[in-house]
Amino acid sequence: MNITTDFCQEIWHDMREPGAYEWWYFDAEDTTSGFSVVLIWFAGFPFSPYYTNHYENWKKKSSSAPPLPSNYSAFSFQLYKNGDEIVNFIREGGHELFESTRSEIGIRFEKNSFIYNAERDEYALDIDFSYPARQKKIKASLLFKSGQRIRYEKKDANNHGQVPRHQWLLSVPKAVVEGLIEVTELPDGSVRRIPFQAYGYHDHNLGAVPMQEYLSRWYWGRAFSEKFDLVYYVVFFKNNNYTPLTLLLLQNNKSEKVTVHDTMHFHESQFRLGLFAPLHSRTLKLHDKNTEIEVRHQKVLDTGPFYLRFSSDILLTVDGKNFEPIRGISEFLDPSRLHSRMMRLFTYCRIWRDGVPSIMYNSYNRLKGSFDLE
Repeated sequence: MNITTDFCQEIWHDMREPGAYEWWYFDAEDTTSGFSVVLIWFAGFPFSPYYTNHYENWKKKSSSAPPLPSNYSAFSFQLYKNGDEIVNFIREGGHELFESTRSEIGIRFEKNSFIYNAERDEYALDIDFSYPARQKKIKASLLFKSGQRIRYEKKDANNHGQVPRHQWLLSVPKAVVEGLIEVTELPDGSVRRIPFQAYGYHDHNLGAVPMQEYLSRWYWGRAFSEKFDLVYYVVFFKNNNYTPLTLLLLQNNKSEKVTVHDTMHFHESQFRLGLFAPLHSRTLKLHDKNTEIEVRHQKVLDTGPFYLRFSSDILLTVDGKNFEPIRGISEFLDPSRLHSRMMRLFTYCRIWRDGVPSIMYNSYNRLKGSFDLE
């Protein structure tokens, strides 16, 4: 896994290798109102059961044509209030729904897009989609204004660098976010307007082969406070002889000093396993000689057969001094579960594939919709 902060790598790479993937991730939390949002654009949706089936059939020679990543493009939008789900939308489709260029930073999936203004160093996100399965319509305009950018590069040295290309672009460790989200209830046309004044985060991932063929699991998280902002990332590889990647980016907001710790020790504890949740640790520790963080996964925001998203408390110790817990967002991913055809059945329930009727998707959303409290 290569790491970079070069924002020029934000461009669409138009990856064409079978099983390749690329995504652009944004999140924001308004701590005053309790609302939070996660938005992701995909060119090669690595968690798609449709994409995985096509890839596996092609490898077995039962499919004559290899899958083209852009034919499995997607957009996802999650909205929460105090950690409770309001909208959980994933829409997937062919290359005709996706648009980008190799010369400018920006992506469009149907009417959902973001563009980057280099002069102002900000991202404008415009969202417009219908969600028939939950009888909602969503519109949003959000502006992500980049904070301090950093410079950092690290190459995957495993196997002397002769490894498949996977890249994490830590683009915007912290952004100031403002805008408006509108949720329309289609039965009666009532509109809920949600103003956003928040802090957010943005990164970009890509890989030349399916995640499950190279990565075994990862933990990621970010948290902001008055004193410190931090981002952590831990990646284990399918080959046990490869050295795991550990990284902690820590910014002191008083001095504005940014420190990157990339040779940390890592420890997992309090393991949990569920029918729809992979085996994962609820408490993590990363430490080196003078810095330690303890991540305590608290409320589960979203769950799937291969991943979990948490609201987390992070305890920070620097030079022996303990600081107040920092609240943030954390994720766990177990790509190996993408191999499971049984787990893939559950994933079908979450994804609206363009032009593909799905009884499982409609039934799942009817059931979830009947428990909506908002």
